[in-house]
Amino acid sequence: MTCDTREFDGTLWHVAQQQYVVAAAAGAQVTPLLVPALGDALDLDRVLDAVDGLIATGSKSNVFPGLYGGDPGETNGPYDQARDATSLPLIRKALARGIPVLAICRGMQELNVALGGTLQTEIQERDGALDHRMPEAATRDERFAIRQTVTAAPGACLAAIAGTAPLQINSLHRQAIDRLADGLRVEALAEDGIIEAVSTDDTGAFILGVQWHPEYWVSSDPTSAAIFAAFGEAVRRHAVS
Repeated sequence: MTCDTREFDGTLWHVAQQQYVVAAAAGAQVTPLLVPALGDALDLDRVLDAVDGLIATGSKSNVFPGLYGGDPGETNGPYDQARDATSLPLIRKALARGIPVLAICRGMQELNVALGGTLQTEIQERDGALDHRMPEAATRDERFAIRQTVTAAPGACLAAIAGTAPLQINSLHRQAIDRLADGLRVEALAEDGIIEAVSTDDTGAFILGVQWHPEYWVSSDPTSAAIFAAFGEAVRRHAVS
């Protein structure tokens, strides 16, 4: 499970939100191991030797635009380049090995950039766009409420997991995929055409990116629970392969 870097009390920490950790342990029934954002200082091959799956977590930070030809101005931040330097090569190596990957929110954007795709920023400013940003609300439950609709592509990975009926999700973002990377396919679209889920057939492994936050409601929402359960099953299959 990928980590962010955060500064507390004048020192750097490597952190992951508890909701991702708990969702992995309880929803996918796997053992979560946190990978520090140390970039080249880590032997990522040894990390992947020790695991049977990868969760690229969401974050308040954005992928650094210089990695995909975008505008690296502060308005498109905040950034966490230590995470970029760890997560992007880790994703590429996991795909090359056929290791199951579940990429969530920032993680899905990392997946697209890692494979050569690009991102668009401030998507709420486009003509006809929905406002996908987190709503202002008093409680975290209200901010992460399930309030948007996406449609899963028939015959694809997400449809097999959650069905082809319109799905209700909690997508909270101001960036999204612009040019889809080669090797990825669209799994689901929002009502305004924003890509909300992707997968790839290249490795034959379980590879799913979702722009929303299934970790938040994994204990109560059937779609969220199904996504983590499917990832857990894929991890266990890989462990015995």
